[in-house]
Amino acid sequence: MARRSRRSIRSELNAWPGYVDALSTLLMVIIFVLLVFVLGQAFLSVALNKRQQALNQLEHEVARLGQMLSLEHSHTTALQAEVAGLHKAHDADVATATSLTAQLNQQTSERDSAQAHSTALDEQVAQLNAQLSALSVALEAEEDTVHDRDRQISNLGMQLNVALAKKVEQLQHYRSEFFGRLRSVMQDHKGVQIVGDRFVFQSEVLFPPGGADLSPEGIQEIKVLAKTLRQVAQQIPGDVPWILRVDGHADRQPIHSAFPSNWELSSARAITVVKLLIAEGIDPHHLAATGFSDYQPLDKGTTAEAFARNRRIEFRLTDR
Repeated sequence: MARRSRRSIRSELNAWPGYVDALSTLLMVIIFVLLVFVLGQAFLSVALNKRQQALNQLEHEVARLGQMLSLEHSHTTALQAEVAGLHKAHDADVATATSLTAQLNQQTSERDSAQAHSTALDEQVAQLNAQLSALSVALEAEEDTVHDRDRQISNLGMQLNVALAKKVEQLQHYRSEFFGRLRSVMQDHKGVQIVGDRFVFQSEVLFPPGGADLSPEGIQEIKVLAKTLRQVAQQIPGDVPWILRVDGHADRQPIHSAFPSNWELSSARAITVVKLLIAEGIDPHHLAATGFSDYQPLDKGTTAEAFARNRRIEFRLTDR
């Protein structure tokens, strides 16, 4: 009996490693499936961000082209009003000619009694007819001019569309290069990420809590960004109207510092960053500082992590 019990215990011990291996294999399969799911979500998020960026750019260009089309329509309306005035003048001249012709017919019936007067009227009518002919020629020339201007407006609109498309394409190229270089330089930096067409620094990376003075680490981060921007800016043609917008954002927690509200804090932080970029050699004509307070959150939650995500400085390379 003792031998049998020992054999039973040994067989149970020999079966236990097999169970452990099976459980380990199952756990690895589950971890692999979760990893594939997480990677799929990440790729989907990147694709959606790119599509949103392209949609925003197209909406911006459509709005600009709509404004320019409105201006051209206003100019066309003015030309049409001028043509209408010429038509009215022509109609008045035709009415005058008709009246004079009626007078001429009346005077012709009385020419036996007033031949000299009739001759004078004939000369007057001839002069008026000559004036009418000249006015008709002038009106036709003006109509031709209006048609030429319409064609010129159409051609200018097409040329403007092509030029705008080229400028947008150029700016998109340099934006991609700028963000690509920043990504390669700062990909290992904590609290730095790219969200759509924006490069985002968490506020804690650059500023102390509640303050608008850059920390030593923040100064180094902005200097790295300024160096990359200088390299890219040297390649951008002078006729491309680009600008680097520095946006300051805060969370919606009440502020307890020297600033009366999050408006002042977010604006002061953006201005501080712009001043350092200018000191590092960036042309101020290509910089803008904007404060958004807490009204453009990335995370609408109320956790400490959500508040930390919303406290940020964003950099966006765009057109004026």
